[in-house]
Amino acid sequence: MTFQLLKTLHIVCVAGSYGLFFLRGVWSLTDSTIMLKRWVRIVPHVVDTLLLISAAGLAYMLGQYPFVDAWLTAKIIGLLLYIGLGFAALRKGLKNSTRLLAWLAAQATFAYIVLVAITRNPLPW
Repeated sequence: MTFQLLKTLHIVCVAGSYGLFFLRGVWSLTDSTIMLKRWVRIVPHVVDTLLLISAAGLAYMLGQYPFVDAWLTAKIIGLLLYIGLGFAALRKGLKNSTRLLAWLAAQATFAYIVLVAITRNPLPW
């Protein structure tokens, strides 16, 4: 697989993953029954798996690795925070206000991850 094709796949998966998270957050916060649909539980995991596989492939092709390159380490730490916040945002047992704050914080974290990826700088501002 060529670098450009892998990079395109990665970017498409980033957009898809974020879009699905955004929608699931809205649906979850509004108690929409669409959250009960089978595809809503499956498709995000498929997209996220492709996203992680493409990320690993790009890191290998570029010869840049977490804990060696600071910007990639920052992305990994940001990703772990994003996953934790996303989990809280979509969790049914928490109050809506807590879930909303987690959902908004996850989106800010996502923006940070994208800025780090674009600038290749762990402090992109």
